[in-house]
Amino acid sequence: MASRTVFLRRHVPVWLIPMLWTLALGVWGLSRQDSVWRDEAATWNVAQRSTAEIWHLLGNVDVVHGCYYLLMHVLFELFGPGTTTLRLPSVVATAVAAACITVIGQRLAGVWTGLAGGLAFGLLPAVQFYLQEGRPYALVAAGAGVSTLLLVTALQGRARAVHWAAYSGAVLACGLLNWFSLMILAAHLATLVWSRAARPVWIRWTAASLTAVVCVSPLILFSRSQSAQVSWIPPLTWHMLIGPAVLLAIGAVGALLDHQRASRMSLAAVGLPLLAVPQLGLIGLSLIQPLFLDRYILFSLLGLSLLIGAIIGRMVEAATPRFPRASVWVVPLVVVVAATALLPQSLAKRSPESRVDDVLAIAADVQRMKEPGTAVLFVPSARRDAKSVSPGAFTGLRDIALKQTPQRSATLKGEEAGPRELRRTMLSQQRIMLLTDAPAVAKPVTAQRDKTKLSLLKHYFTAVADKQVRGRRVTVYERNTSAR
Repeated sequence: MASRTVFLRRHVPVWLIPMLWTLALGVWGLSRQDSVWRDEAATWNVAQRSTAEIWHLLGNVDVVHGCYYLLMHVLFELFGPGTTTLRLPSVVATAVAAACITVIGQRLAGVWTGLAGGLAFGLLPAVQFYLQEGRPYALVAAGAGVSTLLLVTALQGRARAVHWAAYSGAVLACGLLNWFSLMILAAHLATLVWSRAARPVWIRWTAASLTAVVCVSPLILFSRSQSAQVSWIPPLTWHMLIGPAVLLAIGAVGALLDHQRASRMSLAAVGLPLLAVPQLGLIGLSLIQPLFLDRYILFSLLGLSLLIGAIIGRMVEAATPRFPRASVWVVPLVVVVAATALLPQSLAKRSPESRVDDVLAIAADVQRMKEPGTAVLFVPSARRDAKSVSPGAFTGLRDIALKQTPQRSATLKGEEAGPRELRRTMLSQQRIMLLTDAPAVAKPVTAQRDKTKLSLLKHYFTAVADKQVRGRRVTVYERNTSAR
């Protein structure tokens, strides 16, 4: 057993195995049957604008995602817009995070612990969801993995000035992609306390951390002016705490098993704070303002994976004395069993139905149902994202509510006319196509402009065609000849 472990460590880059494994999970079903949902449509929409237009947009909305949008703009320019370009950065980033988990686990608890933790990361259901998501959360997880690995390097006495500079840069990158990720500094602080870090390490960590926080501070302060964007997040409820409680319980088991090691620099000292601090921190913030969304702290699952690796690593150690030859198969067997058990969820995450809607699917119906002279309306106006992602399908349709395009108005959904002007324009039409949410996912209409649209359609028009697909609905109305 020992000779095989030594061979694996010396001749095979162990981190490469989870990286390739995670990449394989990522490219499997990457297009999700050519579907794109509303959050990804925002990325698609903004990334195709010019740099000046993006910069103008960020002054009004989504400044927290500004760096990510600029990155995707560059990638769209280089490789063209498409689901592969949209999602592949998240796949690669998740693979990098898995590699970091493996190296950390290997250094602190052995090759099997590192390997198990790295392989487990890509199988976690939440990770599989954001693994193929055209949003920045997987990139944040990669930055968190890199920064944590650099911290472990420092605590093991190997860090030089360049390592601390890289640590500060990684934390800064995470903060610019999503400033909630700065909670990782609190997790790393707990690790420093737990491992009784030396004074020089404290000094350098403080300097590196403060540098990153100071650089992110302008983004944090400016983004507070756009806090209305998260007003839709529901208040924290007890049932929302079930998931974090289960994760923390699993993590506690792994920490308990690993804490038996004599070394102060244990895997538990790294993994448990990385899991618990962001989870508890976001819960605490959500008591002040509703903010609890698991994607904001996706990076905390790196800690969970490390602690799962500790559990499986202990299984290998327990099996070795009695079954030295069979023990080398513990990790592969556990991974196969876990992958098989999670296969239904894995398939579900790669289906269009895993998201609330699909902005591409409805475009085909728009193309089929439109006729010359047809106008188009969107309720709410955010559903104009289908037009932004598939402009060809809307060619020939007059967007009668639109006063300024999303690009000119520096918004995601454009600027629409007021109710009075809208009434006059609608009543001059003979045929109107309405694009909205399917009833199963639709929220109550609150904007007066949207109430006007629906009221006029109800009283002066008759629905002659209707189609629902993947969370979106398109209905064609014709003017009543008897309506006054």
